Amino acid sequence: MGREYPSHPLVGVGILIKHGEKYLLIRRAAEPDRGLWTIPGGLVEVGERVREAAVREAREETGLEVEVREVLDVIDKIVRDEEGRVKYHFIIVDFLAVPKGGRMRASSDALEARWVRREEFKRYPLTETFKLLLERVSLWEEGS
Repeated sequence: MGREYPSHPLVGVGILIKHGEKYLLIRRAAEPDRGLWTIPGGLVEVGERVREAAVREAREETGLEVEVREVLDVIDKIVRDEEGRVKYHFIIVDFLAVPKGGRMRASSDALEARWVRREEFKRYPLTETFKLLLERVSLWEEGS
């Protein structure tokens, strides 16, 4: 089954990686939301636990090994085409994580990766799901 026009929702993870006062953002290389900034993430593989998926996706997209902390939120991303058919349907479990090793770099899934302070987020064109996460979660109160 492909990502476009799925027969059922696909489960994904998002990883908000915090290092000191900065958060790691990536600029998406693929649809949906190509060119917009968000947190690293991707789909959970068959037989994989969601926390394992978060660690794997962080490594694949950023080169970082992370320690996954708590669940921040669960967000539905549903995108319809011009005829109203569901083109994308993701259920995304967003985690807070901290780096514990590796070397930061953008992968083929990301056009860029950079550390950004919370107050600088407004300078970036963000995905709607990341904006929703920001509205729901008080990031400045999270521990490091």
